[in-house]
Amino acid sequence: MTMSAIELDIRIVPPREKHPAIFRTFDALGAGEAFTLINDHDPFPLRRQFEATRPGQFQWTYVEVGPVVWRVLIAKSAA
Repeated sequence: MTMSAIELDIRIVPPREKHPAIFRTFDALGAGEAFTLINDHDPFPLRRQFEATRPGQFQWTYVEVGPVVWRVLIAKSAA
């Protein structure tokens, strides 16, 4: 998996725009690329949404687990 300098700090994004912004960022990645999602809570429900809409297309790795900041490396699986 390729580490990425792309960071998406979702804490500053209005609530209704969060998931669309995350999926736009993911969809723009090339195979093997990744971004780091930064959030103020565990984005576990988002992982379920990834599993439902992009099964087998991503890897999810917690880098930092709260209690104030969560960082998740989300990578697009290689083709």
